[in-house]
Amino acid sequence: MAIGALALGLLLAALDQTIVSTALPTIVSDLGGINHLSWVVTAYLLASTAATPLWGKLGDMYGRKRLIQTVIVIFLIGSALCGVAQSMGELIAFRALQGLGGGGLIALSMAIVGDIVPPRDRGRYQGVFGAVFGASSVLGPLLGGVFTEQLSWRWVFYVNLPIGVVALLVIAAVLHVPVRRTEHRVDYAGMAVVAAAATCLVLVTSLGGSTWAWSSAQIIGLAVVGVALVGLFVLIEQRAAEPVLPLRLFRVRTFSVCSAISFIIGFAMFGAMTYLPTFLQVVHGYSPTLSGVHMIPMVVGLLISSTASGQIVSRTGRYKIFPILGTAVTAVGLLLLHQMGVTTSTWVMSLYFLVFGLGLGLVMQVMVLAVQNAADYRDLGSATSGATFFRSIGASFGVSVFGTVFTHQLTGKLTDALRGVPLPPGFNPGQLQADPTAIRRLPAVIKDPVLHAYSDSITTVFLYAVPVAAVAFLLSWLLKEQPLRRSVTVPDGSETVGANPVERSSLDEIARCLSLLGTREAKRDLYARITRMAGLDLQPATSWLLLRTSKDGRADPVELARATTLPSSVIEAAAVEAETRGLAVREGNPLVLTPQGRESADQLALARRSVLAGLLGDWDPARHADLAALLSKLSNELCGGDHDRLSPERERPPVHTNLTPPRD
Repeated sequence: MAIGALALGLLLAALDQTIVSTALPTIVSDLGGINHLSWVVTAYLLASTAATPLWGKLGDMYGRKRLIQTVIVIFLIGSALCGVAQSMGELIAFRALQGLGGGGLIALSMAIVGDIVPPRDRGRYQGVFGAVFGASSVLGPLLGGVFTEQLSWRWVFYVNLPIGVVALLVIAAVLHVPVRRTEHRVDYAGMAVVAAAATCLVLVTSLGGSTWAWSSAQIIGLAVVGVALVGLFVLIEQRAAEPVLPLRLFRVRTFSVCSAISFIIGFAMFGAMTYLPTFLQVVHGYSPTLSGVHMIPMVVGLLISSTASGQIVSRTGRYKIFPILGTAVTAVGLLLLHQMGVTTSTWVMSLYFLVFGLGLGLVMQVMVLAVQNAADYRDLGSATSGATFFRSIGASFGVSVFGTVFTHQLTGKLTDALRGVPLPPGFNPGQLQADPTAIRRLPAVIKDPVLHAYSDSITTVFLYAVPVAAVAFLLSWLLKEQPLRRSVTVPDGSETVGANPVERSSLDEIARCLSLLGTREAKRDLYARITRMAGLDLQPATSWLLLRTSKDGRADPVELARATTLPSSVIEAAAVEAETRGLAVREGNPLVLTPQGRESADQLALARRSVLAGLLGDWDPARHADLAALLSKLSNELCGGDHDRLSPERERPPVHTNLTPPRD
């Protein structure tokens, strides 16, 4: 129930990154302010990105249960205020408040899983949270359309309230988080300055050329302040005890290149996801619900390619090709999106969306993996969150820049489209920008040129993004492919789809990697392998039984058959072998190890720990006490779980992978 409540909270935060997109044309028609449409998305992204590391540190310092209840309340207050907003300015401000809570929901939910779930089982629950992120990417645009069409755009925000209240009550009742307070010197100044710098620079791209001229004092002033704040951020990070972003990471070429590519991918992904629903609803006249349905091919393509690329990289150890292919396919996808027009058929648009999504997915997964592979142990957590941080900032810039290009293009193209067209008395061309849905009610002589103006304005945005994707393609060739550490594996689904930089320590990252690999090894040939390494001539099931008996002090074969998925015949055969070899004796029905059995169990335990230690590559447990403790804990916990693959009738050929430790 606790995990379910956390997943509900995470669902809310993830949904609100995408659910608004299909409601934006209706919101603009109601509140006006199409020039600031992009800020409805940007305000949420900026606030959640800036707040995520802060919530992570505060959770370490003051305990996470009370803090996650606080961020849910902040999120719900922001949602309620968004629902009652009466102007675009109010909505943008309330979206920022909602983003503060959303960033905390993402960071704290991930951290609490680490508090209440053993490392061995963590991969399973990370899969649940990854599925939540994946589902929210598909459901967001669809649900946004349904609520907008069937109820009101305000229900896009009101729907959070009952779900959030349920999550709040369940967390209060059943979540019991062990209090492990950690002292931190929170880099408040660094967090505030980087948020202010990003806001200034996003304002420059958002307001320049539309609200104010590029040469105006306001735009030049914002640009100067933004650059000055970036310089101040560098100075602060050089002196901070626990910097938000350690500057030494930028001396690692892989991190610098991956951060730049992640920025561009965030730029392209969220920029497109914000303006494609507007194209579908205004130009093609689809309802908000159907525009959400038409967005699904893009998200499906993203999920398929990101999952496949991550799995292939983990099996082959080769990753450089995927950013090169991904950025190239993304650029092609943007060119295809530029080709869309008023007469483009539905299946052709779906194909274009799928290609674009496939390109994004090929890059997103591998960026996190490459950064983790290049980082030092001490910087592993910072490097992981840093890569996703730049993707989040890129998303904010992408939505802003796409918005500026769109509004600038639309103003000029509407003027050209209506030149020479006989307009009815009292017709106000400016109303077409303030209320896009009014286009459907226009007479054909006006409607057709206006639709072409809207179509050209939006698709020009995608053309402007092609050179940006081309830069990412060139940067991809600069990546240096290094042999993968054995612990580097597929990032979880939250890193695949979510844009927020989740703050996790280096130990958390190692635990996540080892938990995934550990469960794979346990399901395949872990016990056969450690038996060989220990130099024992035993069946794998007998090795498992010795370790289980050593851990519990005694083991009843009948009870083990009830508690595990291993058939009773296999357990009984293992018990007989242990007895005949003099490794165990019966005390009634339970087995107890003999001195020789305890010695064999110790050998097996050392071999099992050696397998896990081998997965760490060059992260040395001898130099880090926390790593050594994690290995011991994981090694002990691997006695239980799924062992049905040890059954002779289900035995498979040994799986040979690049994870096999070197033999003596």
